Amino acid sequence: MIAVRVLAFAAGVAVVLFVISAAVRTVVVPRAEQVTLSRVAFRVMRWAFDLHARRQRAWIDEDRVLARYAPFTLMTLPLLWALGIIVGFTLMFWALDVGTLEQCLELSGSSVTTLGFRSAGDAAPTVLAIVEALLGLLIVALLIAFLPTLYGFFSRREVLIAQVHTLAEPPEDPDHPHGQPPSPEVLLVRSNRIGRLGELDEVWAQWETYFHELEEGHTSFPALNYFRSIQPNRSWVLAAGVVLDSAALLQSTVDAPSSYQAQLMMRSGFTALRRIADFFAIPYDAAPAPTDPISLPRARFDELCDRLAAAGVPLRADRDQAWRDFAGWRVNYDTVLLGLSELTSTPPSPWFDRGTGPPRGRLRRPS
Repeated sequence: MIAVRVLAFAAGVAVVLFVISAAVRTVVVPRAEQVTLSRVAFRVMRWAFDLHARRQRAWIDEDRVLARYAPFTLMTLPLLWALGIIVGFTLMFWALDVGTLEQCLELSGSSVTTLGFRSAGDAAPTVLAIVEALLGLLIVALLIAFLPTLYGFFSRREVLIAQVHTLAEPPEDPDHPHGQPPSPEVLLVRSNRIGRLGELDEVWAQWETYFHELEEGHTSFPALNYFRSIQPNRSWVLAAGVVLDSAALLQSTVDAPSSYQAQLMMRSGFTALRRIADFFAIPYDAAPAPTDPISLPRARFDELCDRLAAAGVPLRADRDQAWRDFAGWRVNYDTVLLGLSELTSTPPSPWFDRGTGPPRGRLRRPS
């Protein structure tokens, strides 16, 4: 019997250490780490929300369902941490012969919630009860510190996305009451009409800085990847793709001076997207050749060029060379962009085609 109680105490300690490690690695450790407990929580909740999303007929209804996925899942983590601590200390109290399992569970719940409706009794159980109460307060403190940090990254992200929509969102259309996703075409045409086509370096500089923040925030806090934007037609993945493609078109196709700032931004952009893709085990070629194929068909590129020319945007005469240059830029982020689009279930967009990815509303399983 003594051996059983020793094993129970050791198991309780292991459970508590596992939970505390998961909480600290999720909230405190400032680097991308795979946390088993968080992965399980996100996978189970993903399955539930995915099942609900499939039943929706319209994309806007799917988006409404998916918008709750990350916040709801995030709020289950403190509950799982608290439950793990309760289970672990229940085993330890039982190992110290405090009472039956039911009585030990009651003492553990009383301690972790600091309600104190049951006394521990002897010295050793009292010390354990105090330790458990402190761990319960630690979980609350971590949550209080975690949420403002997370939403700080979210707020910064949404400001930059709103900026992209100001530049690149198509005009209001009665057929799209909730707005349409942005596109590189609109950004270039609108910039040309207001005489700013050659003066976008400020935008590129802002996004160069933001891509560094994006990499830090979306790998340190993986749940942030699934937080959907405040408007159903917005997505951080689409916004990043629009900015990158716009800069690539400006460097390859538009008859405008070459921009060092645009090139620097594109490098910081595809590097950030690759680091996020690494965290979720999205495969890609780390050293693609400029001539490797991309997901965007040449025909769609030609159609875009025709519309840009019709709108008065100056284009380079050699379209074949323009296509090769554009594809040479996009090949650096094409695969990861589509992979992240599948991961986050982006809004439908005529420019970004997810091709053979899962149907809208079906989130890719978190790694």
